[in-house]
Amino acid sequence: MATWKPSEDDIRQAYIYLLARFLVIRQEHTDRAGDGFDYNQIEYNPLGSADFVNPNFDVAYLEAWFAADDDTAVLLEVPEVTGRYYTAQVLDEWGEVVFNINERTTPSKPFGTFALVKPGTYPPIPDGATRIELHSAKAKMLARVELGDDPDGAVALQHKFSATPLGDITVAAPPAIPTFDNTNLLGADIFDNLDAVLGSALDVSPAAYRMQVLAQSIAAYRMQVLAQSIAAYLATDPTARDGIDTFLRETVVPKFKEFALTESAPYVNRWVGGKPTGNYCGDYTTRTVVDLLGIWANTAEEAVYFNTSRGADGKPFDGGQSYVIHFAADDLPGSVVDGYWSVILVSVPDFRVIPNSLHRYNFNDYSPLTYETDGSLKLGIGPAPVPGVPESNWLPSAEGKPFSLTFRCYVPKSFVGNGGWAPPPLAEA
Repeated sequence: MATWKPSEDDIRQAYIYLLARFLVIRQEHTDRAGDGFDYNQIEYNPLGSADFVNPNFDVAYLEAWFAADDDTAVLLEVPEVTGRYYTAQVLDEWGEVVFNINERTTPSKPFGTFALVKPGTYPPIPDGATRIELHSAKAKMLARVELGDDPDGAVALQHKFSATPLGDITVAAPPAIPTFDNTNLLGADIFDNLDAVLGSALDVSPAAYRMQVLAQSIAAYRMQVLAQSIAAYLATDPTARDGIDTFLRETVVPKFKEFALTESAPYVNRWVGGKPTGNYCGDYTTRTVVDLLGIWANTAEEAVYFNTSRGADGKPFDGGQSYVIHFAADDLPGSVVDGYWSVILVSVPDFRVIPNSLHRYNFNDYSPLTYETDGSLKLGIGPAPVPGVPESNWLPSAEGKPFSLTFRCYVPKSFVGNGGWAPPPLAEA
């Protein structure tokens, strides 16, 4: 009887599909290793905290890992916030948004008490608490309160968010996975311990959940079966492992990284982005791209993201070179959002801030920027102040370090996204 053998495309698709889950598991292990970590305990990040992927300096940030079990719910308390942007965003263990709580997404209850429960369970919850069913036993929350011109007020609101488990909850440890970073992603070892990885968190398309359309989840089911088939193949033919490992590390991974930075969404003005995130409707490739470049992306109604890492010549940005972004007076970044905008400079390939003496990593609506006499806006990027650009508008890079920029549009106008708008290109100064 002939033995089934996966094609290169089978291996490539299964790898890309699985990588999203491994990136989230890696993040859970990283968070668990932090001082004082516990599930169902909110971490109120200090203003300016930068020790995570693609940080956000425009908000008072708080985060938590929630865990529920068959008999016990977790209460999330969201305070009333007025006059500034905020959201309590909860994501599942594949990086899909489960829900946002704010006046746009949940206008009937933009604040108050919410009971988070494991799917298919009905533990007792207090009167007045709104029941929210998670996608699995665990979820990650990222909540943001806009700083605006009142950071102290934002911090006060930040500390009014609270989480309370309604009893002792049994929490399963995340699956053991090989150690990896963004420079050296996994190879064939992604197929090891696969039953434990896939069994640890159900992959549920939020679109399928809301619309009850089974077809939306077929792609996810098919990819899990394919990945398990490849794992079984490797177990029966160990001699094939080296070939698959080489194929993944030397072909699939480099091509996927390049795809993520230049082809994974509309590519306008050398910025890739504008594609809806957060709810992927079976588009596992985009989900993995987002988990790699900036884990925990929100839905397009809340934020649209753009990334640029290539100059006009197609080569990666050089931290020793100077660049200028010039926004025309009739196309300023504030004109494309109903919330606020920000742009941050991060390193490649780990997407973390690059230390500098000014501790200046981003600009946003409230940055003390200097505008040109014609009302336009120039931002300079380079290892030193950029000639022709006010020093207040200089975002420092570092010699010898490649970088990328992430531009965020919070509560974007309807024309932003899917190629309708992108920031101007970076020009060499």
